[in-house]
Amino acid sequence: MAAAGCVLHRTLTRSGTLANKVSSSPPAVCREFLYVVDLQRYSRDEGSSIYLHQAVLSGDDLYDITLTDGDCRLQVTLDPGLNRLVERNILQPGSTLHNATFTPCGERYSYRLVSVEVTDGAPGDDDDGVRRDDVDWDSLPWFGSSHPAGPVLPLRANRSVFLPLWNNVDYNGAVWREALPTEEEEEEDEEEEQRPAATVSELRDSFLSGRRGVARGVVQLQLIVRIINKSHLMYYGKTDRSCECPYKAVLEVCDQTGSVCVVLWNSVCVSWYRCLKPGDIISLRRYRVKQHYQAELDDIEISVNSRNPTAQITVLPESSVPPDWLPPPPCYHFYNRYTHVWLSVLVRSVVPPQNQHNISAMAPFSASSYFYITDNGATVSGAVTAADSCQSDVGHVYVCVPHGFIQTKP
Repeated sequence: MAAAGCVLHRTLTRSGTLANKVSSSPPAVCREFLYVVDLQRYSRDEGSSIYLHQAVLSGDDLYDITLTDGDCRLQVTLDPGLNRLVERNILQPGSTLHNATFTPCGERYSYRLVSVEVTDGAPGDDDDGVRRDDVDWDSLPWFGSSHPAGPVLPLRANRSVFLPLWNNVDYNGAVWREALPTEEEEEEDEEEEQRPAATVSELRDSFLSGRRGVARGVVQLQLIVRIINKSHLMYYGKTDRSCECPYKAVLEVCDQTGSVCVVLWNSVCVSWYRCLKPGDIISLRRYRVKQHYQAELDDIEISVNSRNPTAQITVLPESSVPPDWLPPPPCYHFYNRYTHVWLSVLVRSVVPPQNQHNISAMAPFSASSYFYITDNGATVSGAVTAADSCQSDVGHVYVCVPHGFIQTKP
């Protein structure tokens, strides 16, 4: 509970917004300076209109702001009409606020910031009344006594994680676990030797033939595979439905019998997305086998969720898998970021869309040309597509390409 003499306590007490009937309380205006500790974005859901009238909702995004007066912290919701301040990067962590107006929003000690002036004061200055030097903001108490223990959660939607401010494909916050679970967190101890009870080809054949144990229900059989590739995060939150953690990610995995896509759903992404990387060997239990999401009749995907059923994932050391069952290493490395790079390569051959050219006839390259290359005469080889531009110099070619169009074989 904040001290009775702090700025926020004086402001909200003087206005009457601490009364039990918060819906009838007048707006509270803080004439003193406040400091923005954090700014967090999330998408609204079907329950957001309970707190914010449909008329004030604009767009899919909502923002919660953590403010401080130097004595305590207060988490409030930014009125959607002020979203433009964030989108124009005027309001950001470190901003100093003046004449902030709060209105009650739902429960007691819950507020909405409906108007504010953002000043140009430097974050390190203390002439605005907010003491910042050597302050550990996380150690300050929360205003009111009803703030829940644990991580800070969105106030006006049933979401368990916040989104990055500027995109939906990155993770955001400490809840995204980076380290593998400890032995105490694992549901069962690892065995000395791991042998799969099913293979990718067996699951595929069983599903396509309609066997009940695979096609309809939870698969308990242990599957041991190696991760070949990991997609970026995909956010599918909708404003007309409630889902606490609407994320998915796709792993391309393989064993000695074939490859398959493993889809991580919802909170499984929070627990495992950062932990798993290409090259890892994983064990899967309690998953579902479904038809591939691209509706290919002859292929499957493996669905891994946090409930119905709760999947079991374990990262295995290679030494724990017998050589006869060890999944093969990946054949290719994939570069997923769409970032342009310059490659210095020695061209072996150039294959445009219609006919083949040698190095003397390599320019100009079209956007769909393929370049079969070696890296300065080394054993690395691969193909580059969609080159934006290139230059030649004594038999070498310098090609500017997006990362996503490079494949190299080790």
